[in-house]
Amino acid sequence: MASNIVLVTGAAGFLGSHLCDALLSEGHQVVGVDNLSTGNLNNLAHLKSERRFFFEHTDITQSFDPGKVDYVFNFASPASPVDYLRLGIETLLVGSAGTLHTLEIAKKYGAGFLHASTSECYGDPLVHPQVESYWGNVNPIGPRSVYDEAKRFSEAAVSAYHRYHGVNTHLVRIFNTYGPRLQPNDGRLISNFMMQALRGEPLTIYGDGLQTRSFCYCSDLIDGILLLSKSDEHDPVNIGNPIEWTILECAKEVQSLVGVGSEIVFRPLPQDDPTRRRPDITRAQTLLGWAPKVSLREGLERSLEYFTACVEREKAHI
Repeated sequence: MASNIVLVTGAAGFLGSHLCDALLSEGHQVVGVDNLSTGNLNNLAHLKSERRFFFEHTDITQSFDPGKVDYVFNFASPASPVDYLRLGIETLLVGSAGTLHTLEIAKKYGAGFLHASTSECYGDPLVHPQVESYWGNVNPIGPRSVYDEAKRFSEAAVSAYHRYHGVNTHLVRIFNTYGPRLQPNDGRLISNFMMQALRGEPLTIYGDGLQTRSFCYCSDLIDGILLLSKSDEHDPVNIGNPIEWTILECAKEVQSLVGVGSEIVFRPLPQDDPTRRRPDITRAQTLLGWAPKVSLREGLERSLEYFTACVEREKAHI
């Protein structure tokens, strides 16, 4: 992408804010929008004096027009179970109306479009590792369906705008990602373990701990997303780290890093929680020349300062 005007929805979120940084470093002008239902302006505080960055408090479930843009990155959505179970209807709306509104902007201005989809489209997969051609094993009416089905609808909408309107669309299926700016209490695995270990609390595992996840550090993910946005590929592409960890192994890795012998406690597994998750990244490697570089240990080390600061802020408010 040459220097362009780029719209980023969900700009104050974990990944949206890192994406804004990456686009600015490439020389683009960035218009970030967010309704701040789960985003945090602290994630963008370092851009206050950046003249090429503009923030608008906007709810994309309502029709809006940011003016002429050259590219749209649609990252607006609650993404952690704590948030999308609390904001179920809002999650459905941002995945449906919000996606359609942003696609209309791309259509109006002839802009490129990349949508942040998710590995949750695969549900509790019967195919392992997960390949993009797998249609998934998803409960359409369960508690997690507000997120899963919103993202699946979004993929259908993005594909339809490419098919019927010729919009230059891209679809990334994001697997478990972590790093600085994760909400400290959002219920996601890495943030839970890091915060609990740093507080000296027991680490909570839901289920027997033998279910698996694959953890991608945020900078690796953003690199893959930018490569996809510049490609000619319109079908979904998995971006994630293919190294599979059991949840128990991840907990022990966090314990080792933090240097505490916190107790591990086990709680019942939530309904429809996936038992396995690992991306097949053959398409990303072949089409984009992309592969992750940051190991889990290195990524946790890079994240430690951020989570330590979160705990210190908590203590300061007690």
